[in-house]
Amino acid sequence: MDAVANMNSIGDYIRQQREQAKISLRQLADQAGVSNPYLSQIERGLRKPSAEILQQIAKGLRISAEALYVQAGILEDRPGDSGVRAALLTDPTLTERQKQVLVEIYESFRREGQKPPTAEVVAVVRDRPAPDQDTPPAGPSEPSDTAGPA
Repeated sequence: MDAVANMNSIGDYIRQQREQAKISLRQLADQAGVSNPYLSQIERGLRKPSAEILQQIAKGLRISAEALYVQAGILEDRPGDSGVRAALLTDPTLTERQKQVLVEIYESFRREGQKPPTAEVVAVVRDRPAPDQDTPPAGPSEPSDTAGPA
């Protein structure tokens, strides 16, 4: 993605987040400590905000600075997560609280998948017969009714 597309993308994203939060341009500019014209230029893709300005805007929007960094192309999404975090963080239909909860759940599932198996799981797996071994059925054997009608 080229720099102009990134700048416009981040501006569009900031505007979406601001409108979703029902915050005026003037209010966000005050909360972020930037001028109204400068914030307007960022939203229109005319200015490229620094990481520090993005952090201030994120505080004003009450969203994670990481979401803005990913959107601006400053920060790559975490390796190995297949873009799930970025998709969650940039979805304009989710509230910030929903995004945070979904990211936490996603990360907890990823951590669970990375844990080595416990000793109990290893013991159960070790005691299982190999798939190619013939094993007798566990319960009482019942006669098969495959001979057909008499």
